[in-house]
Amino acid sequence: MPERVCYDGAVQFTLPPRAVADAARELASFRDVRAVVADAVQQGRCRVDGLGEELRQGPIRNSAWLRRALAEVADGIRSAAEGDLRDLIVTARLPMPMFNVRLYLGHTFLAVVDAWWPGAGVVVEVDSREWHLSPEDWDYTLRRGRRLSAHGLIVLHVTPGQLRTQPTAVLADLRHALAAGGSQAARAIRARPATG
Repeated sequence: MPERVCYDGAVQFTLPPRAVADAARELASFRDVRAVVADAVQQGRCRVDGLGEELRQGPIRNSAWLRRALAEVADGIRSAAEGDLRDLIVTARLPMPMFNVRLYLGHTFLAVVDAWWPGAGVVVEVDSREWHLSPEDWDYTLRRGRRLSAHGLIVLHVTPGQLRTQPTAVLADLRHALAAGGSQAARAIRARPATG
């Protein structure tokens, strides 16, 4: 048990890193563990180092998926769909991109992108209806994609469903983009890890 248990009146609860770690040890699939861990970090409820500390202090039993998910999140994965993209890339033996990085042209911020291949100037954005449903979110997504393309980057948009049901088509498009990429303009773009 955690050394400190927080109380709010008569309700007993624990801090988010402990709750995430406990939930991850009880879930029945790696994809679910990945989703819980990535969402907790993406939403700012936990930091990677806090989850790592819970992993080190907690029981070893049923912690393999938590360890794997935490390693992915430490590498930039921030959603189950991005994890699916990573799995697809690994299976296809494509070069590993940087995940969830901030792209800059000089000192000018361009965007935070889901996946970035710096040598090729290729961006993959995993766009789900959940995050892009409102007219404002959709407009922002289009403006961001247009801004990236205007700087010579190849931007591929895929949905979480396409990653699961059309992996061959997604991989074909990605292979073509990586082969076509590498413009001089793309080489001027620099990436920095996004916070999380």
